[in-house]
Amino acid sequence: MKIRNLDLHSKIFLAPMLEPNDIAFRLLCKKAGCTLTWTGMTNPLSKKTPQLADKPILQLFGNSTKGIKDFIKKYDDQVSGWDFNLGCPSKLSQKLKHGAFMTNDIEKIRDILNLIRSSTDKFFSIKIRKSQDTLAIAKLAEQLGIDAISIHARTASQGYSGEIDYDFALALKKQIKIPIIFSGISKQKDIKKTLKDFDFVMLGRLAIGNPGIFGQQITFDEYLQLANQYKIPFRQIKYQAINWTKGIKNASGIRQKLSQVKTQQHLEKIINLTTF
Repeated sequence: MKIRNLDLHSKIFLAPMLEPNDIAFRLLCKKAGCTLTWTGMTNPLSKKTPQLADKPILQLFGNSTKGIKDFIKKYDDQVSGWDFNLGCPSKLSQKLKHGAFMTNDIEKIRDILNLIRSSTDKFFSIKIRKSQDTLAIAKLAEQLGIDAISIHARTASQGYSGEIDYDFALALKKQIKIPIIFSGISKQKDIKKTLKDFDFVMLGRLAIGNPGIFGQQITFDEYLQLANQYKIPFRQIKYQAINWTKGIKNASGIRQKLSQVKTQQHLEKIINLTTF
């Protein structure tokens, strides 16, 4: 399937997540079979150089147009496309009035989306949640030539818990002509069914510590090799190691040991005694 500049061999993507989606993790999801990876939220005013070896969809956030055009110009050749976050439910997003907490300001959203769309010819999507403004934003995205919408059908107050409103997402799909990416699947068995109703799905929590969800099994040793190559900080490596314990024998005991390690050498000793 082709959308704008993208040739997609699969309809299953890696969702944008701030902590899990470091460059090593995204590269391993690609290796496992994921056709498109998203970065976590990125501030276009940031001076930090993003790591883009996987040619991801680079997700932007903010509540103004400041810095966006220059940022896209700088990195457009290194990415597969762009995304704008209108769905983050965090307390910081609430405090700073971005993510899911700016969806009632349609004119500001229009200005931002219009600028992003005019600054790149590549794939451009938005991420939204369930709210009273969802349909209006989706219609605006259609008008502005945005290529896809990912919907996480929980409210900002729900965060990532509580029942997802599948019917709300279905109703949106019926009213919108551009592709809809369903976000928020919590059980692997639901992927196939969801793809019958939506154009694509993106996996978040199901993929954490489990890049193999996209097809090919991945070991934690592979993560360590890439983490060392890209100089990922030890605290992040430790975080990912703890994630990788999901579903293995004596997982809680191993997590407890990992949580106490102070060095990568000690962490690797524990990993070598465990089947990851």
